[in-house]
Amino acid sequence: MSFLRKLFGLKPAPIYSEMMAKGAIILDVRTKGEFQSGHINGSKNIPLNDLYTYINKSIDKNIPIITCCASGMRSKSAKTLLRANGFDEVHNGGGWRSLKSKLK
Repeated sequence: MSFLRKLFGLKPAPIYSEMMAKGAIILDVRTKGEFQSGHINGSKNIPLNDLYTYINKSIDKNIPIITCCASGMRSKSAKTLLRANGFDEVHNGGGWRSLKSKLK
């Protein structure tokens, strides 16, 4: 896989556990009901539809952010929205269950 990353000029895959050790936050953009049915301990829930409202109120632009949702689609949209609003270090963690397994 590293050969393909080099061939296509892709960055190395993020190591989420290392990011968390350095103070990153996990932003779960699923609905409140989805979040209540299961989530990563310590993650912050702001549904994607509400994210724009909270961007400058409760999210620090200086802290790395890992977005997650059910499958990775909403978290990708959240990453795009955050980047467009001045957040530099934002990573799409994809589905929350998959991300949870990568944090161990």
